[in-house]
Amino acid sequence: MFDLECTMSKTTSKTIAILAPGAMGSAVARRLSENGARVLTSLKGRSEATQKRAADAGMIGADDEAIAEADIILSIVPPGEAVALAERLAALIVRRAKKPVVVDCNAVNVDTVLRIEEIIGSAQAPFVDAGIIGFPPQPGGKSPAFYMSGEHAGDVAVLKELGLDMRIVEGPVGAASALKMSYAGIVKGLAGIGSAMVIAATKAGAADALRDELALSQPAVLARLEVALPDMIPKAYRWVAEMREISGFLGADHPASQIYEGFARWFEHLAEDAKGEAVDAGLMKAFAASIAQKKA
Repeated sequence: MFDLECTMSKTTSKTIAILAPGAMGSAVARRLSENGARVLTSLKGRSEATQKRAADAGMIGADDEAIAEADIILSIVPPGEAVALAERLAALIVRRAKKPVVVDCNAVNVDTVLRIEEIIGSAQAPFVDAGIIGFPPQPGGKSPAFYMSGEHAGDVAVLKELGLDMRIVEGPVGAASALKMSYAGIVKGLAGIGSAMVIAATKAGAADALRDELALSQPAVLARLEVALPDMIPKAYRWVAEMREISGFLGADHPASQIYEGFARWFEHLAEDAKGEAVDAGLMKAFAASIAQKKA
């Protein structure tokens, strides 16, 4: 078992690159910079809003050469972009004598993360498999859990010292991603089921009856829906690729894999709905609001 405290005392890495400066990446960067890290990112071609978010988080815009010189590189991108980013990083790292530790923190399945490990390994760089469970850290709030696996997981123990809730999963590369896939499959799967049934019940005129029955027999489910329904609307587009990764995690021959392919299509629909007339989004918000009103 890794001893994080012991490993930290031997680690001096303080320059960390985070790609990319999205909601999670920038929030993680803020936490690291608040605790003394120098945090780099790539801002080439990024929007003005993204550049401002990065600056507010204490991130320093850097070119590819500087990114490759970091001690640790955290890949935090939508799952559909993870392999392409790994290929980009490998091309940068292969030319360098000093190799950064590359940590893939994305919601990808085991086969995908093993492919990413192979890509990074082709550049002779150490690789860590990681899965993030929780929300982006807020100032003064707790860090999401960073589950990490693989033989080099202990090499990035400095991240714990810098304010991240780092947890080792005993096992090879793939173990942390398997945990992330399983957890997300349950939590986001429940959100998918709940949203689909709430919308169907509402369109059939049974929303109030559904709410009242859940209040009587499944109060914990109803409480979760009150928060989850409005919360998932702006996130649905990000969940599409993740559901397909979970489907792949189960395997093409697994009967349940089609459930998650269905969720991918459902979240794709919700994302398109939210960008358009937001009919279903409105029904979800109304159901959540009715829960609060009923309690008042």
